[in-house]
Amino acid sequence: MQLAELLQALPDAGEVGEVNVPVTGLTYDSRLVQPGWLFVAIRGTHVDGHAYIADAWARGAVAVVGQEAPTIAPAGVRYIRTADSRRALALLACRFYDYPARRLGVIGVTGTDGKTTTTNLISAILDAAGQSNGLISTVNFKVGAVSWDNITRQSTPESLEVQQMLAEMLAAGARYAVIETTSHALVLDRVVGCEYDVAVITNITHEHLDFHGSLDSYRHAKARLFAMLDPENHKSPPVPKAAVLNADDSSYTFLRPFCRVPIVSYGIDQPADIRADRLALSGAGSAFRVRFPDGEIFVETRLVGRFNVANCLAAMAVAYVLGIAPDAMRRALASIAGIPGRMEPIDCGQPFSVVVDYAHTPDSLEKVLQTLRSLTPGRLIAVFGSAGERDVQKRPLMGAVAARYADFFVITDEDPREEDRQAILEAIAAGADSVGSVRGRDYLCIADRRAAIAAAFTQARPGDTVLLAGKGHEQCIIMGRERVPWDDRRVARELLTQ
Repeated sequence: MQLAELLQALPDAGEVGEVNVPVTGLTYDSRLVQPGWLFVAIRGTHVDGHAYIADAWARGAVAVVGQEAPTIAPAGVRYIRTADSRRALALLACRFYDYPARRLGVIGVTGTDGKTTTTNLISAILDAAGQSNGLISTVNFKVGAVSWDNITRQSTPESLEVQQMLAEMLAAGARYAVIETTSHALVLDRVVGCEYDVAVITNITHEHLDFHGSLDSYRHAKARLFAMLDPENHKSPPVPKAAVLNADDSSYTFLRPFCRVPIVSYGIDQPADIRADRLALSGAGSAFRVRFPDGEIFVETRLVGRFNVANCLAAMAVAYVLGIAPDAMRRALASIAGIPGRMEPIDCGQPFSVVVDYAHTPDSLEKVLQTLRSLTPGRLIAVFGSAGERDVQKRPLMGAVAARYADFFVITDEDPREEDRQAILEAIAAGADSVGSVRGRDYLCIADRRAAIAAAFTQARPGDTVLLAGKGHEQCIIMGRERVPWDDRRVARELLTQ
């Protein structure tokens, strides 16, 4: 593609140098630049891409897009200045990959908890209905029949990777794309140009206030997804437009004014378009009746917990909007064994239960502990922490939740990053102390996560349940700026079999 043609996507671009040259690739990582590529310099949290412009030139970039004042480029290299290079990356990616979202039905799932499970459930229902689809989630990616683990630690990748994957989905014959869409992705313009048709909310609770500043700003970030639903954006073949809202969550009232397309509600406790009742919950799974505006079905799934019933309802609401037969929904939900790192049991023959879950917010930790409490004849033991350089306000809240619902717990590392790891533990412990827990009797603080898990296992007796929360499927733990290999499931199995 010619640079001049590519720059049509940037109405504010100020060109420096000749633009009638071919561009053979895009990147925002100077280390990946190849001769003939365009490099986009982005300001990140720790690294400013503008510092690597010279490196991009040295590797053969034919053009650079950035926010700084025009730089004197080497002969034959073009520098293009824009007001917002992060947004520019998204616009350029859309143009470079020929706007793939315009030929896909795009479904976005946002919320504090349950996004990954819901995206995977939607994809599974589409598969059961014979509708080829792609998936972008915290745990995994899928393009048609090919899937692989997401090891990036980004639930929603940068815009360049999103548009590249959408293009690959389209090339593979996909009809739909299901995108786990985080508040960070919405604010940082990673999903610009995704042209969503259906948006889903799971819930909105306390999280990411380090980034958004306040719960109100966090809610408004989530609302961006629903504001992006354009009733005039017609695709061929046509795709229904809908906002899928959780009638049981406070986000329902908040999000309604942002919706310009039909609203489809789901819920358990409140009246809703798609509603579950007659719930039968056990450690083996969940069974419930689902009532649609024009019928009902009975569903059985191996997913455990009331919150997973809600996730199933969200996915079924999307399927209903898309005109998928209820039988395909039922078959898909019955076939799913589980989502990696989400209420995942670890069984090495030990006399107590071990469950690994991604719960890393006060609300999700509370829901998981409540669910496990009802399934545990003995004591409930938890191991958890809170990420460094992230929402500090939730730390004492999580300590208080553990104190209320667990019989014993161990506070430990999650991803300390460059924070004082012991200070993070103490902030969590303060919340536990505030509701009457006593260190040494009711809980321990052990920074080393392996030692913390081992201590929890030492406490466990037949009939007990040990919850390892916060890491879920993740394959590393971030210490300083280093990603140290880590997997709660692997470590649990090692400790249980040694």
